[in-house]
Amino acid sequence: MAATDKPLLIKRYASRRLYNTETSDYVTLEDIAAFIREGREVQIVDLKSGDDLTRQYLLQIIAEHESRGESVLGTDILTDLVRSYTTQAASVVPSFLQASFEMLREGQSKAMENMTKASPMSAMPGFDAMRAQQEAFFKAMTGGMMPGSSGPAKEEAAEDDDGDLDDIKAQLKAMQDKLNKMGK
Repeated sequence: MAATDKPLLIKRYASRRLYNTETSDYVTLEDIAAFIREGREVQIVDLKSGDDLTRQYLLQIIAEHESRGESVLGTDILTDLVRSYTTQAASVVPSFLQASFEMLREGQSKAMENMTKASPMSAMPGFDAMRAQQEAFFKAMTGGMMPGSSGPAKEEAAEDDDGDLDDIKAQLKAMQDKLNKMGK
């Protein structure tokens, strides 16, 4: 399914069944998770009230993955998240998490760029197959959200990449220091 600018609209019926308005069929939480992994934005609304239920269902998807042992969020992280709801850190946490995920995506994108650049290894037999496996691995890890993996890459100055990464790291450290001070 190709990603579009318009979110995929899922309607929740009174029976709690979820209806995909594009394909006119019912979907499961796992189907919705697959749409998101493919890079698709999803919006889930209650048919009767029109309430946006997207956050509720995204949290439910995460909870189900965590309960099946597909743990991404350690106990320490979950504990910190719970604390952030009851402290002044609640205003800092969303921007911190967003910056952290953006840094992760950029780092993975940079690693892929380095794998595809001409190097002595590129003459090695089987290098193309190894590079394809690495690309598939990174795509699976990011849910297809890597810039440049399925579309044109963002135009950025190569000289500024290292400086930008250092700036982001410094900002993340400053935010972490603030969070630590607020937690005390």
